[in-house]
Amino acid sequence: MIDKRTALQVIESLRKGIPPQRGVEYYAVGNEKLIEGIKKRHLINIMNSGIIRFINGSWGAGKTHFFRQLREVSYQNNCLVSNVELGVNTAALNKFESIFSEIIRQISTPSFYSGEVNTSAAPFSIVLQESLAWLSTNNRNLLKEITHEQYSKAVEILMADDGIDIDFKKMVQKFWETFLPETPEIAVIHQTRGEILQWFTSEGKIGDFRKKFGVNKIIDRSNAKFLLESLARFIKLSGYNGLVILFDEAEQAYAAMRKASLKDAHNNLLTLINNIENLPGLFLIYATTPDFFTDPKHGIVIYGALTGRIGKPENRPPKALDTIWNFDSIEPNPEDYQEAAKKIFSVYKVAYPDSENNLPTEEYITTKVIELSDMHSYLAGIRFWRLLVTAIIADLDDHFEGEPRETEKLYEDVMEKLREG
Repeated sequence: MIDKRTALQVIESLRKGIPPQRGVEYYAVGNEKLIEGIKKRHLINIMNSGIIRFINGSWGAGKTHFFRQLREVSYQNNCLVSNVELGVNTAALNKFESIFSEIIRQISTPSFYSGEVNTSAAPFSIVLQESLAWLSTNNRNLLKEITHEQYSKAVEILMADDGIDIDFKKMVQKFWETFLPETPEIAVIHQTRGEILQWFTSEGKIGDFRKKFGVNKIIDRSNAKFLLESLARFIKLSGYNGLVILFDEAEQAYAAMRKASLKDAHNNLLTLINNIENLPGLFLIYATTPDFFTDPKHGIVIYGALTGRIGKPENRPPKALDTIWNFDSIEPNPEDYQEAAKKIFSVYKVAYPDSENNLPTEEYITTKVIELSDMHSYLAGIRFWRLLVTAIIADLDDHFEGEPRETEKLYEDVMEKLREG
């Protein structure tokens, strides 16, 4: 059952027409079969073999919403998650070191996602702290300080894993050292931890890191793919089943690349695909638009090896074992819309428990869905899903205030608001 705090966050986001960061499971419908297949076919096997899947979907097809569903499911199945937006200037696939850096910046644990720990801290610092707690005390309650015996136990387990890069291990160990009782004042501790996190995100100079931490390299193009394997092994060592990486391709990311950069991006993607089975603990999901598969100048059709490994979207609802999950083939039905509206209605009553006497019936809500659907044209430029959730909450707000609008007025007002937003 959803708690009041989360319910308020969900309703407030949906009221603005924005998918909430948390609580998607409490109102989402339509992807249940695919999600169940992912749990049974992939998340349960993530420790044994790496997995990669692709999502095809036009803008507004629900890829981001699905990612938020999948993120919650992944946390529930003892995985960490990193949501990476691929672009030309930030996390660019032709520069895999930038991809690795963004994976580190965006990685988070279930406790970080739920707000149980200090969310103002860098997410990867929480990963490192939870790993120390797990390897030294067999639980993940964050430690303010550890004994030398606990520290030595954790370091011994870490150093015994020959599959993790030695410099990766050194930097983890140096981070853990800051929790020993004789460490300097807090300002020095924060500075040291910040410098260590910079190494993991490819910031700084090798000379500075070599002098202070004894490492022999920084993360660059030549070693980023191997360090991704080290990251996966470290996460498993820390008691998690694996890492789910959600790649969300920014609009026209490939189209804006020069020819040489595009070739590098395609080669990096092909390398990931060819080696994924040897990367246990990693589940990569790449969400993109149809142009990625079909564009004659920038799509994978210009690279035969990549096309052969990925294929093309099939015109049918996605199944977990498909290489490509084609969201453009999903056709929501009225029952899905009504079920979503009923779920939002339930969340609203939790968010505002004193509103219930003023709210309409569930039958009223399901009828309102049909009325809104009849008014909405596929040429409107705004997906009905977005219109629906925003309008239902607006209607509930109206009833709560005692001033409900006619459906036509409600529709026009919400559409205007969404277009302006």
